Amino acid sequence: MEVGSLPVELWRLILAYLPLPDLGRCCLVCRAWRELILSLDSTRWRQLCLGCPECRHPNWPRRPHLPPVSWREALRQHALASRTWTQNGSDLHSSACLHLFRRRKDRRVWHVGTGAGGGYETLRGALAAAGPYDKVVLHAGVYEEQVEVSLKVPVEIVGIGKLGDVSLLVSFDQQCPTARLCNLVFMPAWFSPVVYKTSSGHVQLDNCNFEGCQIHIRGPGTCQARFCSFAQGSSAHFLGVAISLMDSCEFSGGDSASVTVEGAPVSERNWAFKHLVALAKTFTMMTSNGSTEISNQSGKDSMGAGSHGNTPLEGVNTMEDWSKQEVDLETNWAKQKGGDILLPGQDGTMIEEDGMETSSESSEEGDEQDGEKSTGLKLSYDQHGLAHLSKADMPDSSAFPVLLSLSAELQRDAEARDLAASVQGCLLRRCLLRDGKGGVHLCNHGQARLEANVFRGLNYAVRCIQNAKMVMLRNEVCGCKASGVFLRLSAQGLIAENNIHSNGEAGLDIRKGANPIILCNRIHSGMRSGIVVLGNGRGSIRSNQIYGNKEAGVYILFNGNPVVSGNHIFQGLAAGIAVNENGRGLISENVIRQNQWGGADIRRGGDPVLRNNFICYGYSDGVVVGERGRGLIEGNHIYGNRGCGVWVMSSSLPQLIGNHITHNRMYGLAVFCRKDTDSAMGREGYRGPENFNEEGELMAWESDIDSEDERFSSRRPITVALVENNCISHNGAVGVYVKSSEPLNVVANMVKNNKAAGVSVIQSAQLTRLVGNCVLCNGWTGVTVDRECRVELRGNGVYGNNCHGVCFRGDGLIVENDVVGNNAVGIRVMDNADVKVLRNRVQALQGYGISVKERVRGVVQENLVYQGHPTSTKTPIRTNPQNLECVVLNNSLLIPRSQALWALENPSPRPHNSNSPSSVTPSTLPAHLAITMTNRITASVESGCHNNGSIFCSIL
Repeated sequence: MEVGSLPVELWRLILAYLPLPDLGRCCLVCRAWRELILSLDSTRWRQLCLGCPECRHPNWPRRPHLPPVSWREALRQHALASRTWTQNGSDLHSSACLHLFRRRKDRRVWHVGTGAGGGYETLRGALAAAGPYDKVVLHAGVYEEQVEVSLKVPVEIVGIGKLGDVSLLVSFDQQCPTARLCNLVFMPAWFSPVVYKTSSGHVQLDNCNFEGCQIHIRGPGTCQARFCSFAQGSSAHFLGVAISLMDSCEFSGGDSASVTVEGAPVSERNWAFKHLVALAKTFTMMTSNGSTEISNQSGKDSMGAGSHGNTPLEGVNTMEDWSKQEVDLETNWAKQKGGDILLPGQDGTMIEEDGMETSSESSEEGDEQDGEKSTGLKLSYDQHGLAHLSKADMPDSSAFPVLLSLSAELQRDAEARDLAASVQGCLLRRCLLRDGKGGVHLCNHGQARLEANVFRGLNYAVRCIQNAKMVMLRNEVCGCKASGVFLRLSAQGLIAENNIHSNGEAGLDIRKGANPIILCNRIHSGMRSGIVVLGNGRGSIRSNQIYGNKEAGVYILFNGNPVVSGNHIFQGLAAGIAVNENGRGLISENVIRQNQWGGADIRRGGDPVLRNNFICYGYSDGVVVGERGRGLIEGNHIYGNRGCGVWVMSSSLPQLIGNHITHNRMYGLAVFCRKDTDSAMGREGYRGPENFNEEGELMAWESDIDSEDERFSSRRPITVALVENNCISHNGAVGVYVKSSEPLNVVANMVKNNKAAGVSVIQSAQLTRLVGNCVLCNGWTGVTVDRECRVELRGNGVYGNNCHGVCFRGDGLIVENDVVGNNAVGIRVMDNADVKVLRNRVQALQGYGISVKERVRGVVQENLVYQGHPTSTKTPIRTNPQNLECVVLNNSLLIPRSQALWALENPSPRPHNSNSPSSVTPSTLPAHLAITMTNRITASVESGCHNNGSIFCSIL
């Protein structure tokens, strides 16, 4: 392009010498000239912006090494902001140029200092002579006043030369509507640390330094500070302000909060309110449009965390990758090919692969199976009531709920949307707060908006207490010695799209009734937890990335009761979510993956709702319910963990309903009676709450616990742990492992394709009820019950397991079960078991239908034994003739008339769907089956029967 007869490069060289007014006039010539002037952004406009004595680098103080998007736009914004203080003067008009006034004839400039040449020697003398909107120019030097100086007329006080040439030891009391101070260094006077205060007017501070002093702004007074430095403990105090702006300021070295906002905004407004609101909204729009600035710069230290949209989940292993890892290089965990598998810190918790069926029994299996290796009489059991759970499989990472963007969250939440749009109180924007005790302190209904600031190296970044309200957007909070953000005493607000990392305590600390909305943040690399909610703290925690923290990603305790939804919580060095010490909360639709300890840890009175989460690929257990843990654990996908899917202590009372617990390396569900002190400190990485205070003091949080929240009032109370309607499949050891001292109800679960037994009850001092479960195709026995265990098996379907169907050594009932298609004995009762085996339907492919061995006591009555092999001559029920304490009575052997009619009917295969009408009486015989009753051999039982039953022993 050429303008006239000269090349554009030459024109740019010529125009680089023009001052700002002439550049403005050239823009008005024509469109070609305007484009030419605008093309000088990185040359002439940059020179003009950096040469302005009233401002600093546009990205100072946070990132002065980075250029702005547009130097010209930065200069324009500065010019507009620097004129706010004059907009109440009706007789002043701006010129066509941006930085000049069209001066009134009586607007004068007063010079002060030794180099003034006929000017005033003292600031007080010049101010006494100045008229409205006059300019007082201070030449290089130090100016001190022994008493407070009152500003009674609007005035502009400007220092000449470089910043630091003019210093003031003066305390100003502004009593006029407006004033401006520029290019000055303030130090405290001998009689007061407050160098500036106003309670009604507006003050504009441009490019000033404050050293060891304070400014006080009381509503309806307002303040606009730009490119100011508050050093050596300087601070700004706002009391009841309706609005004030702190833009591009630096705070450092304070022994208290750098910015304090106290009191609700007053209803009275001064003249500057509407102008500052318009300016603040302009800033907010600019920050929103450039919202990725901080993310792009600080997001490089994190894994796949550049945005909150459809972020790819890096580091997610597939199940194939997971199973191929024989040795984990980081933790030296070895996958042993044989024997017991023991993880570090488990203190003896091991995989006991059907430990009661060892080599001592292997010699007997040959007798019981009698060489029969195949069968043509397979009963169909596919139509059982839990067939819908058979189709469940391990999801892949594409099934994870995606992180919503802030705009999507605001569309869903009207309260958050209103907060994001609100502009009231103190607006702190693009500031750096570093190396001091505190950043921003809000209290007593104060309000503040914090945008695009950097908090670094403080004791704490933000403290919001006593019903205060804040909006905190796109800030970076790092390196705090305590927690990054504190919210206490019913504080509220919106905390969104912040980068909170590398803090000494929790990233966010919510307690004592605080109820913030926390959206789309990255909270990572903390020395302790990511978010802590305690002492009746609440809050809505959604769509955050919480990762790489040394303790729990989210820690809820002491009646904390937040909503934790839609977050990705991963790669923590302890639990993903920990709920302890009577903590509660609704935890739903989160992705909790690759954490060092339990994905979710519930103990010591913790009582959350854990619903529809993906808890996967952990280096230990998926869900841990420790001592006195409670809670509703419903609809979760728990898979690919290197420990157990769910680890439960028998003293706890959880409800596990509708979960998919699959492809875990150890047990699917393990219930233990061990105390926490034995091994839980190592197993779950639990650390006590003694340090959950702000400044190191010990707080008695128990005194803060209020009554139960109405959120969970509709949950049914339980007195026995409940495991219901879960799919527990493809786990590396036993599907359901019980070693408990408390009662347990296991109801309507699908337990299939686990590598060891389906259900193994090793210890059960109180009654364990297995009702309506389907135990299908497991690698060893379907259900095993060890000695001295109290167990009831009722209405279960035990199908196609690789060894016995049921192996029972304990005390209890085996009633109305279908035990079909297993590769060894159907129901095997042995040792000193005391059991009633009633109304079951049994078929063994290889071996006896029912085997009663050794000194078993009890009753085997009204069972239907289906023939397992067409040529089998084996007795369907095997007993010990010398055992006089077992009654075998009215059992039947069923032989099919036709293979096509060989099926479980009347009732249909168990378990039955709980929603379906009750089936016919279990003792009803299928009409198409021929019934062959063997001869009964009756023998007298001298000692009688222990259960007051028949005194005869009927043997088929």
